Amino acid sequence: MTEETTPENYVKPVLDIHEKPAWNKWIVLSIQHLFTMFGSTIFVPTVTGLNPSVALISSGLGTLAYLIITRGKIPAYLGSSFAFIAPITMLLTAKSGGGPGAVMVGTFSVGVVYAIVALLVYYVGIEWIKRVLPPIVVGPVIMVIGLSLAPSAAAMAMGTNNGGEYDYKILLVALITLVVTIVAMMFFKGFFGLIPILCGFVIGYLVSMAFGLVDYTLIQNASLFQVPDFTVPFVNMDPVVTLTVVLSMAPLAFVTMAEHMGHQLLLNRITNRNFFKDPGLHRSLAADGTASIIASLIGGPPVTTYGENIGVLAITKVYSVFVIGGAAVLAIAFGFIGYINAVITSVPTAVLGGISLLLFGVIATSGLRMMIESHVDLSVNRNMIIASVVLVVGIGGLLVEIGSFKLEGMAMAALLGIILNLVLPEAKAHK
Repeated sequence: MTEETTPENYVKPVLDIHEKPAWNKWIVLSIQHLFTMFGSTIFVPTVTGLNPSVALISSGLGTLAYLIITRGKIPAYLGSSFAFIAPITMLLTAKSGGGPGAVMVGTFSVGVVYAIVALLVYYVGIEWIKRVLPPIVVGPVIMVIGLSLAPSAAAMAMGTNNGGEYDYKILLVALITLVVTIVAMMFFKGFFGLIPILCGFVIGYLVSMAFGLVDYTLIQNASLFQVPDFTVPFVNMDPVVTLTVVLSMAPLAFVTMAEHMGHQLLLNRITNRNFFKDPGLHRSLAADGTASIIASLIGGPPVTTYGENIGVLAITKVYSVFVIGGAAVLAIAFGFIGYINAVITSVPTAVLGGISLLLFGVIATSGLRMMIESHVDLSVNRNMIIASVVLVVGIGGLLVEIGSFKLEGMAMAALLGIILNLVLPEAKAHK
């Protein structure tokens, strides 16, 4: 790194990207990354009905694949993506959803979209992505992702999900979990400040135990080593391939792609490198897509790069890909520990509901933040129209159904947002 390319505010890293720490520090630093992503990664499968241990393993395998494909040049960890909670839940719970076989196909299709876009970026460049997915489209779609999940969060917090009856004890546990998570985010420092979601999980779980809301059956029957319930195509699951299944998840890949590129920009700034050029955006997109394909083949949810772990990089100044790889290996190991799987599975919906009240809102506000930081002017008619249609279509659940084909919710909102952005003329933007 030369003085000409080094910015004035550049801070020398504790460990640079290809530096390997001593083994004792290596373990501790990797554990820190593991716990940073742990809460979010297990939250997605827990709230949707997938297997948390499988999600941990697919997260670790996906991260290792990412590091290999990007030639060990980008220190990024991949975990379960929140963008796909609603379609996964729909595919698993709706009578015509298709179950695990449909989720597998949907997740696989996400990886395929990434691969196609990676090829286009390699041959054409990235300017077309900026045209198709500007902040005025991506921001409202991200808001839809969070706000469309709000009823689910409220139902879990009250105990009324899955046909249950309102229970003040469940609500109290949910509110305590929410408060603890908020306090951890606001006031905890150091290591505990990096894992507010996990703090909420732990305290909420302990309070649930005191209220008699925890079922210990799975824990009592668990073993130290346990092979998770992998869902492998054509072995214990038949893929459900329909246009509806693909369109329920594949279009959302563009949303997580925008998030992916935002994370790349942030990593560029933190590490004083240009990952768009070396190893190239096409490599990182292909790696991200490959990770989701790996997840689909064992029953995990789609994965994406995690801002939480990028935050750890910024705070610790430890950019080593060896530390990231160590966290991935630990995640895989944790997935085979039966007691961990049993404890995670026994987490009451009250705890999940309390954390959801915050997390789903954070997702929505991150979309709003994107528009604010990108200086999107909503007094401009064109911008107001795109944002309005995306929000109402997505949150309202507008449905297009032709025979067995269905397009609804977030996928419908994302598609309409892209079309409106491409067809509405800039010249007619203002009043």
